[in-house]
Amino acid sequence: MELLRRQCPECAALHIRPHVTYQTQNHGPRTLYVCSGCGAYFSETKATLMAGLKKPLSLIWKVLKAPTEGSGLNATARTFEVSKNTVLDWERRCAALQLVLFLYALVHQFLQVVIEGDEAYTKIDKTVSPEQSEGWTLLLMERASRFIWMLECGKKERTLFMLAIQTLEQLIQNSEDLTLLTDGERRYGNLLFEICWDLIHTGKPGRPKKTLKQGVRVRIKNKGAQAHKRGRKRPKYQAPWNEHPQTTHPVAESQIHPHHAEAFFSALRRKCAAFRRRTNTYAKSSRGLQRLLDVYWVIHNFLRVHFTTQEVPAVALGVISRRISVQELFLMQAA
Repeated sequence: MELLRRQCPECAALHIRPHVTYQTQNHGPRTLYVCSGCGAYFSETKATLMAGLKKPLSLIWKVLKAPTEGSGLNATARTFEVSKNTVLDWERRCAALQLVLFLYALVHQFLQVVIEGDEAYTKIDKTVSPEQSEGWTLLLMERASRFIWMLECGKKERTLFMLAIQTLEQLIQNSEDLTLLTDGERRYGNLLFEICWDLIHTGKPGRPKKTLKQGVRVRIKNKGAQAHKRGRKRPKYQAPWNEHPQTTHPVAESQIHPHHAEAFFSALRRKCAAFRRRTNTYAKSSRGLQRLLDVYWVIHNFLRVHFTTQEVPAVALGVISRRISVQELFLMQAA
């Protein structure tokens, strides 16, 4: 598996060989490698999450998993008898894997992808109006595999939605057929059209017609009751912009829903203390909330078996061929 392939941290060469094996106090035997290119010697933990750590891997995994199963920062530190700074350091190390794993998943080619988009709100630092809060968390989830492509927090404004659309644009380049389903937030479709559009040349005089790129579909739910209004009733689901005439495989109305994304946020409010209502376990800064979301992203996509699919989401999507162990993930080079 290329994700677990070891390389030289100095020159990034793949021609390395074991040099000697040594014993550690808490982690058993480890291997010292030598690079055939530059001649550098390095341990198997070099540039990994475990670099410089002396605590047992089993304890580190329990501490990292606890905040994703309902424990807050203080409760985790008390339960496992470690300091809060130690917990934060381990979370930062695990969060650093998120970008590496995201880029690895992004280089794969996909035949058909159905993405659900949704947002959830939580407090940060103090109570302010929802419009001013930085606790809005935007989710982009692949429906069939439950793989999370984006889990980003910030203010509910154009910048946050633009990050989501830029992620979708990268995914569109590696997929033949992509469908985006949202809960009624029209900024998804509008910003996607700004970035991902095409011109239809018909040979007729006049300006060519703008449409979404071929293979891209967007469906948005029209919010608000229409029964009391006069005139023609709006359809329940609507395409915000014209689609390419060669885009096939129309989405059935019964399949247009973000139910899986809503179910994910319901589970997140139970499993993540920062999203619980009527408690003081909310995050004290947007940076801390994003660090926790990155850790949740790594565990959800690559380590935890989803109860519906009975597979790790990365395996169900085809990003990796088998479930990798905690030790393999923690010894994966992140730099």
